[in-house]
Amino acid sequence: MKDRVTIFWFRRDLRLDDNAGLYQALKRGEPVLPLFIFDRDILDQLEDKADRRVEFIHAALAEMQDELERSGCSLEVRYGRPVEVFRQLLAEYDLTGVVTNTDYEPYATERDQAVAALLAMKGVALHSYKDQVIFEKGEVLKDDGTPYTIFTPYSRRWKAVVNDFYLSSYPVSRYRQHFLPRPPAAIPTLEWLGFRKTGGPFPLSTMKTAFLQQYQQQRDYPGIAGTSRMGVHLRHGTISIRALVRQAAASSETYLNELIWREFYQMILWHFPAVGKGRSFKPAYDRIQWRNNEGEFERWCAGQTGYPIVDAGMRELNTTGFMHNRVRMIVASFLAKHLLIDWRWGEAYFAEKLLDFDLAANNGGWQWAAGCGCDAAPYFRVFNPTLQTKRFDPDFSYIRRWVPEWEELTYPRPMVDHDQARKRALEVYGRAVKRG
Repeated sequence: MKDRVTIFWFRRDLRLDDNAGLYQALKRGEPVLPLFIFDRDILDQLEDKADRRVEFIHAALAEMQDELERSGCSLEVRYGRPVEVFRQLLAEYDLTGVVTNTDYEPYATERDQAVAALLAMKGVALHSYKDQVIFEKGEVLKDDGTPYTIFTPYSRRWKAVVNDFYLSSYPVSRYRQHFLPRPPAAIPTLEWLGFRKTGGPFPLSTMKTAFLQQYQQQRDYPGIAGTSRMGVHLRHGTISIRALVRQAAASSETYLNELIWREFYQMILWHFPAVGKGRSFKPAYDRIQWRNNEGEFERWCAGQTGYPIVDAGMRELNTTGFMHNRVRMIVASFLAKHLLIDWRWGEAYFAEKLLDFDLAANNGGWQWAAGCGCDAAPYFRVFNPTLQTKRFDPDFSYIRRWVPEWEELTYPRPMVDHDQARKRALEVYGRAVKRG
């Protein structure tokens, strides 16, 4: 006889505390089987088999498994395409429902629709809850019911609407007795999945109040540890956005605004899904005549442009999977405007390398830097790498860390002259915009 269970499907919410969907699943009262799927539709596209994001997910699952085992339960970890996995689960269990937290990316929406259709054929419902954001979809709109496309008015409305109801934690522990009792089930090893460990450390998932109080003064200087490194934890849900917003609201308005930027880009992706599929938010910018010199792109990727602040950022990314936020803007502007290489090339490269890769934020950041996004830097704003260095790395500590040879004769000369590159970019951008 099949076990009668409700499945909770983990995705971008790899924690057992303050988890909206998990709380709702356990509250139903049926035995809950916690599930994670290593999705082949995603993993098969990863060429680097030392991908630290997969390693991070694997480590998070192992941590949850330890906690579940102490409660007499176990994760069910599968490898495959989600529809195929749920077809197997329908054959193995008597499902009373499947519960999950909403993922707003285009692929995730299509995946969930396919899974919901399969389940519906067997009379099983897929229930989805808001967890990774404070406000989703149409919860923060203009008075006329249309989505915001400018950050500042969006953030004002966000702050006006938010209250304790939206920031309250979900008391998962109150219903933990409803996990399905079962012996420990092995989690597939990284090697079995086709990946390998790097052994590199991951950012801590906690922040001290003293750090947040200094955030505004320190965040723009890549030579010091002035940013939170919370991106990877927000991306995979190993921390609660509600807890983080509560902490930021009490200690740092500047950091709170960064969290609201994250929600702004999530909202943009939901209402304008074409931006996540390679389209510029401002259509005129899709007419830019990019140079797309592959040799120059390779030099940018390798951190060999001859501009030390750009090269430092790319080498930090290639080595650690992280790049300082200020430097992300500099290197993105350099690619799109100094080199006139399609911003989508850079977006894709970051998507391969960033430990904290998030489609909405990555796309929003690249379109901002290239001038083609909503609320973007105007196209005639071209970051000067030399002036950015003087302002934000005045003692060259960041550059020395990543480009130790920058003062040696072996270091390459700048691949383009800033003034000439700026002039060229303004002409090319200007022609595209005027045609629009």
